[in-house]
Amino acid sequence: MIPYVREIKFEYGKADQVSPLIRRVVANNPGPFTYLGTGTYIIGRGEVAVIDPGPDMDDHLEAILAALEPGEKITHILVTHHHSDHSPLAGPLKARTGASIYGCAVAEIPVDDSGVRMEAGADFGFSPDVSLCGGGQVLEGPGWTMEAIATPGHTSNHICFALKEENALFSGDHIMGWSTTVITPPDGDMTDYMDSLDKVKAREFSVLWPTHGPPITEVTPFIEAYIAHRRAREAQVLKAVTEGHGKIREMVPVLYADVDPRLHPAAARSVLGHMIDLVRRGLVTTDGTPGPDSEYRAV
Repeated sequence: MIPYVREIKFEYGKADQVSPLIRRVVANNPGPFTYLGTGTYIIGRGEVAVIDPGPDMDDHLEAILAALEPGEKITHILVTHHHSDHSPLAGPLKARTGASIYGCAVAEIPVDDSGVRMEAGADFGFSPDVSLCGGGQVLEGPGWTMEAIATPGHTSNHICFALKEENALFSGDHIMGWSTTVITPPDGDMTDYMDSLDKVKAREFSVLWPTHGPPITEVTPFIEAYIAHRRAREAQVLKAVTEGHGKIREMVPVLYADVDPRLHPAAARSVLGHMIDLVRRGLVTTDGTPGPDSEYRAV
């Protein structure tokens, strides 16, 4: 069982000092993909960085600016990925502050004709001033040091940001306390996601600050539970294939028997992510490129 953390106290539009170097302002955009809203983080004092400015909402833009103390200046706008609850406000915030935008543009706009809505939407126009693709870059301000860590999986261009002074990681949607993370092809990739989980676990951070929901303070056990959950689902998928359920549409009602059937199309996208990973690893085979309607066989 994943030890979810879901309790969080805040007031929309109000900045809360949540650690010595971190302030948080939550946007009023709650929903099935955003939980209680997008948590925008302000890092440092004086010359500050903003992480995940959020959706293009005028009231949230004003709330971020109102959170600044007299004389403070936003110098860096950091974006974890291009989904519409994370990146669209970066442009308007830059226009008001002159700050540079840092992140990774999606290399190729994915084509998904499934018609299944799995996220709050995508901001394919997102184009940072400074590219952090690949990770490893270090950004600095007075009293704060931030490292970009490439964590593809949820999306192909996902970046987490490590705050050296507090051994903290701003995990975007890579790891969330309130829910598991959506991994849906073609932009989501299960193989990359599992590798990214291992990468973050190895860093032994003291705290994770997801964009949605409260911080995760028991980091290693939480990530281990995240990994175990994915491996358990993978084992279920492999078992279904072994038992002769060769098509995803056949195995979803079995694997997700306790889930509202209206959610089965979304579940099928997640199973496809596992299936692509299993084919790559040589545990499952299919004719041609793995797809939602392919016939799968156990190796």
